[in-house]
Parts: sequence; C-alpha cells; structure tokens
Amino acid sequence: MVDATLYDRLGGEPAVGAVVNEFYDRVLADERVAHHFEDVDMSAQRSHQTKFLSAVTGGPMQYEGDDMETAHEGMAITDAEFDAIAGHLDGALREFDVDDADREAVMETVEGFRDDIVEE
Repeated sequence: MVDATLYDRLGGEPAVGAVVNEFYDRVLADERVAHHFEDVDMSAQRSHQTKFLSAVTGGPMQYEGDDMETAHEGMAITDAEFDAIAGHLDGALREFDVDDADREAVMETVEGFRDDIVEE
C-alpha cells in the first residue's frame, strides 16, 4: 500500500475515531486544559475532531468547521496548553500502536496549526 494515505495507514474512520476518543479522555482528565471544554458538547466535539483529523490525513471526510484561528479565537490558549494537548494526541496515537513515522506525520500536521491556535 505504497500509495495509501496517512488516513488509510491509520486505519480509516474507526481507528481515527478511537484515537480521538482516547485523546479527549486524556484531555478531559488533565486539569491544565480541561477547563477549555467545560461548556462544550463533547459528543459533537469528538465527531468534529474525527472529521478534522480525517481530512488533514487525506481521508474522505470533509471538514466543514471554522478555520483554526477563528475556531480558537478568544480561548487564550498558551503554548504550554498547546503542548499539553498535543502530548495527549501523541499519547493516544501511541496507545493504538501507530507507526512512528505516521505518528510523527500527524504531530507535524498538528504543529503546523500552532500559530493559528495559540494566542499568548
């Protein structure tokens, strides 16, 4: 499967959804960042994030949300919070034994959004 997308290599929608669920379980258990999700419909958020992660890894799902800067505007997310949340994604990917190269590719994609998300 040399031509497989990162999405395909991750295992498609079921695997991406499982990673997203593990990711949010970790985020919500982390007092450093959980406050950002206090008034968020987490079922909708998990679905939204699954579509986003699917879209940025070459999957067929279309992400129809706001751009990252608009979506995170006014949240006052710091670099430390971004790092904590990214660390939880990395941990979730490791939990599902995602190949190191694919995990690093996901993390590089996420890192590319830092300037749009971090405000402080």
